[in-house]
Amino acid sequence: MANTVSISQVLAKRRQDIQKHWVKQLTGALSDSSKGRVTASEISKQAEQFLDLLNPAVQSQDLDDINASEWTEVRTFLDDLSRRRVAAGFSSDETATFIFSLKRSLFDVLKEESSGDPARFADGVWQATALLDKLGLYTIKSYQKTREEVINRQQQELLELSTPVVKLWDGILALPMIGTLDSARTQVVMESLLQKIVETESQIAIIDITGVPTVDTLVAQHLLKTVTALRLMGADCIISGVRPQIAQTIVHLGVDLQGVTTKANLADALALALKRTGVTFSRSS
Repeated sequence: MANTVSISQVLAKRRQDIQKHWVKQLTGALSDSSKGRVTASEISKQAEQFLDLLNPAVQSQDLDDINASEWTEVRTFLDDLSRRRVAAGFSSDETATFIFSLKRSLFDVLKEESSGDPARFADGVWQATALLDKLGLYTIKSYQKTREEVINRQQQELLELSTPVVKLWDGILALPMIGTLDSARTQVVMESLLQKIVETESQIAIIDITGVPTVDTLVAQHLLKTVTALRLMGADCIISGVRPQIAQTIVHLGVDLQGVTTKANLADALALALKRTGVTFSRSS
């Protein structure tokens, strides 16, 4: 336990020296593109907060398990730091540098406080290295987790934006599809359409696939599932935008679209929907 006490002692005894040198390391490690994302005062404050939390955790004399309860506040700080850095556009290595750059400052003080004892210095460096490596890896994992959450949220938002439900007429909705249709997007399509059907009490929904580049068996199955869901809600469905190439592909695949109304373009689909809802038009003389 002597080595653990040694790290705790240097943090308590030489705290200001360690923090000053560490802040200098952090500032110098920033790339030109990152300097505008965090100020020097923010770096200094983050370093001070981290050392405030690190000192009592080290005093617990449990450096082998940073998942222990003694390290809860340290982990919480690193999680918050990772979230902030992800939002600011920092890379994972720039974020991890916050921890790894502390090594030099801590090693220099350990060397001075070892009183020329190589064995004591080596033991202190080993303990500090093992600890900071664990904290650095934890920071990287936290960064990656936060980054994945951001990406997943952005993908969900893009899916919602790429599936707009448009009200064409009283009782008639349209959903223009653009791009590849997969399982995740089909789920968003069904949820959006069903929700809009309930809100507007519409009787007909037009799914326009003019912007869908290809139709394979999986895409056709997704369309059929959407049609089935709409029918369960008491609404009818028309699929428009069935080009000759898509029609041939569906025939070759042997996909059964019996019972599903299809039209070549959105205009024809709208005309049919208006007719089904009892709306008629006549040209003025």
